[in-house]
Order: sequence, then structure tokens, then C-alpha cells
Amino acid sequence: MKKLAIIPARGGSKRIPRKNIKSFFGKPIIAHSIEIALSSELFDEVMVSTEDDEIAEIAIKYGAKVPFRRSGKNANDYATTIDVIFEVLHSYRTINRDFDYACCIYPAAPLIKQKHLKEGLDILISNDFDSTFPAIAFGYPIWRGLTIDDNHKVKMVWPNYLNTRSQDLETVYHDAGQWYWFNTKMITDSLFTSNSGTLVLSENEVQDIDTLSDWNLTELKYKLNKYTNE
Repeated sequence: MKKLAIIPARGGSKRIPRKNIKSFFGKPIIAHSIEIALSSELFDEVMVSTEDDEIAEIAIKYGAKVPFRRSGKNANDYATTIDVIFEVLHSYRTINRDFDYACCIYPAAPLIKQKHLKEGLDILISNDFDSTFPAIAFGYPIWRGLTIDDNHKVKMVWPNYLNTRSQDLETVYHDAGQWYWFNTKMITDSLFTSNSGTLVLSENEVQDIDTLSDWNLTELKYKLNKYTNE
């Protein structure tokens, strides 16, 4: 079974400029994703999809392949992850290379652990899923969600749960946004299908990075994880 790691890293990050190569504990943050993928020994190839010369140079420096440049169409603000993945797989097929399984690993996800990548692949194959990805529980029951209008008036989204104890409410999860394993023959228009599986992670193992505050939180969690793993 041939397995490919795809790390999508465009150069035009808006909220944190040049986020994908911003220094994180002494190296570009994308280097952490590359090194985890390589050291896991799960992949026949680890590649970075980018249109950016500097990102490509850094990716190669840390051991990834950059066999093709991303098209302009898939480097703009509207291109989706699935668009990038299909372009990568198609580009490989044009040089007669095909993969059974692939894993999309995000470039700004330094909290990824090797063991989770391995567990994700095991879950994918053993359950014959189309895809697997990590998830975490919402920090507060979404059933107590509120809406607020322009006059500051508040109301519950689901008022029937007004007097329900929080411990009696069902736990709801969300995508952790770190990686997605998938069967390349089964994915069509989304990495999330009716036959997807998940691996549940803790809050300390996940952090989405959209703002500088998120970045600072990621640094704290990274240090905490290193300390608790020693």
C-alpha cells in the first residue's frame, strides 16, 4: 500500500502573514509537520504543495519533496483543501505515480504526535473508512448556545435545554484541524463522508492558529506537552 503525506502551504496567509514559515521554537512552523511525517515512517513520500519559492526552499531543506508547484487557481483565498489534494494526486498520476492512502497534514499544527498519525491510519484501514481525522469535544455544551441581537437581547438556540443539567447533555465534538487520512479511491468532494471515523484528542493536544493569541496558546501547549512527555 503506497502512502503519501500532503502538506498544503500557500504563501498568502492573511491573518498571520507568512504563518506557515513563522519561527516556532527555533524553526519554521511547517518544519514540525514535515519532521513528524518523516519520522513516523508511515509514508512513501512527504510532499509540500505550495506556489511560494521561500516555502518550497524551506520544505526541501527539512526533507520534504516539492515535485510540482501549486497552480495559481489553487493558491488564492477561495481554494479549498480538497481542491489542493485533487491537484496533487492528479499531478502524481501524470508521472505514473499513484497512492492507495494519503494524509493531508496542515503546516501550522506543531502539536501533532506520531502516535496519533499511526492510530488514525489503523482506524482508517481496520474499519474500512473513507477517511479519519482527530476531533475534540467542545469545551462547553453547545446545547446551551446563545444568540444575541443588535439590541443586546439574548436567547437560547435550544430553549428546551434551559433547565437540563450540563452533565446530562450529550457531548458534541468538532474537527481538530490537524490531519486527515483518506483512501484516495473513495474521496470525491469532501474529506468528511458518511463513512468517516475519528480519533478523540484532548484540549491540550490541539490548537487552531488564526490569531497571535492562538499562536501564544500553541506555544504554551507545546511546552506543556514536552514537559509531560519527559
